[in-house]
Amino acid sequence: QVQLVESGGGLVQAGGSLRLSCAASGRTFSNYAMGWFRQAPGKEREFVAAISRTGYSTYYADSVKGRFTISRDNGKNTVYLQMNSLKPEDTAVYYCAADRTYSIVVVSTSQTEYDYWGQGTQVTVSS
Repeated sequence: QVQLVESGGGLVQAGGSLRLSCAASGRTFSNYAMGWFRQAPGKEREFVAAISRTGYSTYYADSVKGRFTISRDNGKNTVYLQMNSLKPEDTAVYYCAADRTYSIVVVSTSQTEYDYWGQGTQVTVSS
């Protein structure tokens, strides 16, 4: 079992920045690829970014590429999502998720591949 707790959400003006954190506990963090997903009101949850177990590989949704950066610190059991140049359409509940995978380079964009999920943190971007 892995417990994931997100933090760092809040209200920010368009063009601003936020840094989300996701702290993991319960199992060996470096055994898991990590992902960030988001769900806006009235919409389905969607992929945002993912990072491999070692941090060697990252992958981003087209909508956030060039603005968001995912990173991880295996020593602190934490994954981060740095969000810059935020837009009102980035408003959503952001979830981190853990994927138990044997690959050290592959990341997944599919929600079904992820085994554990956090409770989410709200990000609101005002225009």
